Amino acid sequence: MKTFKFFCAILVPALLISVSFSAEQPIADKGPKPVPLMQVIPQPEQQVSIQRDGAEIARYHSGLNARRPFIFPVIGPSGRSLTRMGHPHDPEGHKHHYSVWIAHNDVNGVNFWDDRKSGRIVHQRVEKLEDTEDHATLTTLNHWINEASNTVLLVERRTATAQPLPNNEWLLVVDLQLESKDKAVTFCKTPFGLVGVRMAKTICINDGGGSIRNSEGADGEKDIFWKPAKWVDYSGPITAKAVEGITLFDHPSNPNHPSCFHVRSDGWMGASLSFKGPIIVEPGKPLMLRYGLYVHTGKQPIEEIQKRWDEFAKTPAPEPWKPAKKK
Repeated sequence: MKTFKFFCAILVPALLISVSFSAEQPIADKGPKPVPLMQVIPQPEQQVSIQRDGAEIARYHSGLNARRPFIFPVIGPSGRSLTRMGHPHDPEGHKHHYSVWIAHNDVNGVNFWDDRKSGRIVHQRVEKLEDTEDHATLTTLNHWINEASNTVLLVERRTATAQPLPNNEWLLVVDLQLESKDKAVTFCKTPFGLVGVRMAKTICINDGGGSIRNSEGADGEKDIFWKPAKWVDYSGPITAKAVEGITLFDHPSNPNHPSCFHVRSDGWMGASLSFKGPIIVEPGKPLMLRYGLYVHTGKQPIEEIQKRWDEFAKTPAPEPWKPAKKK
């Protein structure tokens, strides 16, 4: 009996103190977190869906069967893709036109542009996924490989950021960090590379009655082909009632800005990084690049596109990649 009284004297006050402490400091109920407007959602077969309010606006592909990573589709405000895979009249000869892609015709003599050559950009891993209310971001690590010698010429980190705009328009910002491993690598002089956009068939001039314009006020392939500009816009019909387009932005921090643009009436445009001359990447000095794709409704007035480019141009140049700290 004395032992029982001893335990009661000790345990009962302790239990009361515990109950009192729990009552005074309840666990905070933070409630459910809001669902972000913009999301990047991994899919099977090394694909990532970029979504706005649950609807896909683009998809990133990096499967091992591809010669290079690419984005397809690119969905416009009407809900249809404004880009396509390959040339509508030469699907075999231009099968390397992967909707929206990064490539180059001559890196140390290796061709990364044509599918039938020895250069290949190989996905290594996804390094970051970020969902927020005002952007969705995907960062990947890729290797530029010379298959003939089985050597890595460049290590690339690519960040694709989708930003929502009014009227179901949106902006895709592509940041690139390109590093040489142990010796200098040269992007040789060529009009082919670094960013390519293959437009939907109905948007192009030859098949759909579209238009090509640039920041310098030029109109049509003849006056824009291989000419420097801050941006080039390709717009045309995407439905029986809707005209939409994509404007390709060159950031002012890029080497050789304003870039010369390679454009064609058959439906493609590209920003030519090394058209004016070679770009050399030295070890320890990564090449940082930024491009933008303004996905828009209608055939936007030149002044409106220029305003969008002005906003894009004010964004700071991309900084070298820093891995996120482990928590």
